[in-house]
Amino acid sequence: MNGWETLADILRREGVDYLFCFPSNPLIDVAARAGIRPILARTERTVVGMADGYSRYTNGERIGVCCVQAGPGTENMYAGVAQAYGDSVPILVLPGQTGRNRLAMHPNFEALPNYGGVTKWLAQINLVDRIPELTRRAFMHLRSGRPSPVLLEMAHDVMDEEFGGPPSDYQPVRGARSAADPDDVAAAVEALLAADKPVLHVGQGVHWAQAWDELREFAELVQVPVVTTLAGKSAFPEDHPLAAGTLANTSAEPAIQLLDEADLVFGIGASFSKMPLSTPIPGGKVLVQQTIDPADLNKEYAVDHTLLGDAQLVLRQLSAAVKEQLGPDGRGAQSDAAATVGQLNADWLAKWQPHLTSDDVPMSSYRVIWDLMHSVDLTQTIVTHDSGNPRDAIAPFWQSEIPRGYLGWGKSTQLGYGLPLVLGAKLAAPEKLAIHFLGDGAFGMCGLDYETAVRERIPILAVLINNSALGGYEKSMPYATEKYRTKYLSGDYATVAKGLGAYSERVEQPADIKPAIQRALSAIADGQPALLECITHEEYSFSGRGG
Repeated sequence: MNGWETLADILRREGVDYLFCFPSNPLIDVAARAGIRPILARTERTVVGMADGYSRYTNGERIGVCCVQAGPGTENMYAGVAQAYGDSVPILVLPGQTGRNRLAMHPNFEALPNYGGVTKWLAQINLVDRIPELTRRAFMHLRSGRPSPVLLEMAHDVMDEEFGGPPSDYQPVRGARSAADPDDVAAAVEALLAADKPVLHVGQGVHWAQAWDELREFAELVQVPVVTTLAGKSAFPEDHPLAAGTLANTSAEPAIQLLDEADLVFGIGASFSKMPLSTPIPGGKVLVQQTIDPADLNKEYAVDHTLLGDAQLVLRQLSAAVKEQLGPDGRGAQSDAAATVGQLNADWLAKWQPHLTSDDVPMSSYRVIWDLMHSVDLTQTIVTHDSGNPRDAIAPFWQSEIPRGYLGWGKSTQLGYGLPLVLGAKLAAPEKLAIHFLGDGAFGMCGLDYETAVRERIPILAVLINNSALGGYEKSMPYATEKYRTKYLSGDYATVAKGLGAYSERVEQPADIKPAIQRALSAIADGQPALLECITHEEYSFSGRGG
């Protein structure tokens, strides 16, 4: 076996099913011979994004792996790796390298000196005998601690060398987890039970730890309302009586009210980062923070109680401590939190019904979201958004009922990234309906990769909101917009999608939304990707942002 064959054999042993790729790279054909299906996209960023979506949906149980060619391929994938790094997603990145005799030779591009800021760990396979060692270390980093991209650069002259027989002693890597200090757990529970108006602030760490059942048990024991970050959305079922919705650039208004009124905010799997898509935590509150990464503790907020450890293990500790103090049923029916949350949710949805059921023409994007949500089985659906106004409209109102039923993202808000995410997620869960909700601006960044969905037989549903504009951008370029119409766009995207081989329709009337969805679902059932282009007006009202 040469180096390429050795690496492919190890990837197969690690449970890799797909190699997301863009040629040329010798690993593609070798991996295919080893039984790993290559998924070839139109751009390197899409390749990385598909690996990202695959890892996200499986919560890192199956790692998304991508490879690109040396030089321009490595250059082009940078944005995708940066997005995965910002969102803390474990992917294995395998760029080519022309050979050791070309190192430090301008203008050859090398991954190692350039990718250190967007990876957790990176190395070059510099000796063929080191392939098992370096791959083992890569998977250990991928499965332990904070999830993040890991990169192994493959020097072609090294990989062409003979390794010998199969690496028979290679064993798949099992990651490491740890629980929190018991004294910290006791102090955090004491503070929580002493609070008058606590709230659980849930981030994506609950997803990576697969701690959904533990979170639900803890919330019910202490009877505390639950709000989630955008990345943490769907970690707690939003049809639960204690679910108060999502906090992001736009938010469920009950979540904002409860956060404002809280005297204690208990972060679980949350970095407490101050980002454009996060809701600031007002001052004057007791803060408790559980996270897997010590770099997040006391990072941007002064935290009163810290819990360092895996979210699943720590939540088990927390529930055990509550039961020890209050008994096996916790607070039980002693709290009126569920009734309070229920009333807040009812009032908020009643306020927004005119938007959600609007008969306006051009249509409201809220009407599209509402009808879409009531046309699918939420327990069998994965939805993700794209950046900008589509995300801002859907995030507060889409009701997530199952873990990873909603893929919230955007620590770096790259336009067009939602499509590769949903393609990767669909491959991870082919039995689920996978929906990409996007705008006309995002289509310009990712549109040709609908051909990837057609060619690779990945039947997803795209719901495109066409308001012929980059929504809200007149605020940053008012003069250019007024004089040159800079923010305005044009295009017939349904026709483009049809030309790429997808089923498509253009929808202009509110009454036509649900019938068009049903026709699209029929096409998907036959294995064909579908795109619905919905002609809408530009939205100026957003929940939790003065709407």
